[in-house]
Amino acid sequence: MEKQSGKRNSVLMSIDWWTIWIYIALLSFGWISVCGASYSYGETDIFSLSSRSGMQIVWIGTSIMLGIVILLLDDRFYDTFAYIIYGLLLILLFLTIFNPHSIKGSRSWLVLGPLRLQPAEFSKFATALALAKLMSTYGFLMKKHFYAVLAVILLPMMCIILQRETGSALVYLAFFLMLYREGMPGSILFTGVAMVVYFVVGIRFAEVYMGDSPASVGKFTVLLLVQLFSIGMVWVYCHRHTAWRMLLVSAGVTLLSLPLLLVPFNIVYIQGTLVTLMIGYLLYQGLSTRLRNYYFIVLFAIGSVMFYYGADFIMQHVMEPHQRSRINVLLGLDEDLRGAGYNVHQSEIAIGSGGLEGKGFLNGTQTKLKFVPEQDTDFIFCTVGEEEGFVGSAGVLLLFLALILRLIYLSERQPMRFARVYGYCVLSIFLFHVFINVGMVLGLTPVIGIPLPFFSYGGSSLWGFTLLLFIFLRLDAARHLSRS
Repeated sequence: MEKQSGKRNSVLMSIDWWTIWIYIALLSFGWISVCGASYSYGETDIFSLSSRSGMQIVWIGTSIMLGIVILLLDDRFYDTFAYIIYGLLLILLFLTIFNPHSIKGSRSWLVLGPLRLQPAEFSKFATALALAKLMSTYGFLMKKHFYAVLAVILLPMMCIILQRETGSALVYLAFFLMLYREGMPGSILFTGVAMVVYFVVGIRFAEVYMGDSPASVGKFTVLLLVQLFSIGMVWVYCHRHTAWRMLLVSAGVTLLSLPLLLVPFNIVYIQGTLVTLMIGYLLYQGLSTRLRNYYFIVLFAIGSVMFYYGADFIMQHVMEPHQRSRINVLLGLDEDLRGAGYNVHQSEIAIGSGGLEGKGFLNGTQTKLKFVPEQDTDFIFCTVGEEEGFVGSAGVLLLFLALILRLIYLSERQPMRFARVYGYCVLSIFLFHVFINVGMVLGLTPVIGIPLPFFSYGGSSLWGFTLLLFIFLRLDAARHLSRS
């Protein structure tokens, strides 16, 4: 008993209390924001369990209790049962696909009487544990086991997509930040960024034409970027003199083809021909020099073209109308202040009306009159902007920045790879949530419907984020403990 008590005291002494205080501060500001977002004129009791502000106190209290339980468990529990926890959550995600209850078109919620749970929120910590377990096994090599890592990430993603909860599925892309830290080649991360650029540029300028010619600016630019990105990869990973030759040919032919804009000729065909010739030349270089990097660049070029034309097909024929509308509004192709763009437009008005110091607690007009849909969940940051102004919004963002920086510091000081990988998974998820949620409220990122950590109303997200954070705090607290 004395040994067990001494171990608990050692854990309490080793806990990173700076992170705990940041957590409590975020919970406190989050509850104030939920009060501001859910309060209606005439209400007198914000602590009533019949109100969202009252229920949020329950979720906060149970989250703190959950955090305490996590800290009391042996840290070896998470390593030992990582795969089992991941498997159970994966089964639950799969069963949720056939859930008869549909909420706002999504089947991601399990309804248990008055309680509603979203398994996707809990699968994040389970996936992080499974990744940490896999990547900390003896003999693990990123190049050798990359597809196994990819499978661990994609399996829950596919289940969540089948639940029609695309926003929650996209959060799993954040794990690639951790993979980059743990040795994933930078070319893979660059490929992901390139795909985003292709999609945005290609879709945004697909219907914009070069002068009076039938050449689409979007297609022309994407094919030109494929050439430039491929040439850049040849410069970095192969031979610079080869990259120079390719650049001179690409730039020369492109410049010589520009006068053809004066006649009804589609110079996109020339760019397509250049990409085809470039791929053939890269294959020749690979065969003659026996350098495998040329083949990877060929795959990148072919994959880039396939992705662009495939994305265009998915955009037009696979996506739901509301998803297509959201992307069009974000890219400035449509202006729909009553439909897909309504939430963002109203949230921008709310934040702008807050000014420097805000209108004060419970004094926001946009939020009190319910102009902003989902203002206590996905769009809760607009309440912060309206009631607390620029000062309050900046303070909240600084708190999140402090949390992210602290998680980086804690992750880097871990002696065991299991804890370090898990720590980077946690900070990647928090960073993704904060960046996308605040960005969509400001109209800078797509509206994909993910909560702001510790602020958005609801038990599932609050418990999920608490599990993520406190498991890492427990692993960090054990870094100096004896195993005797």
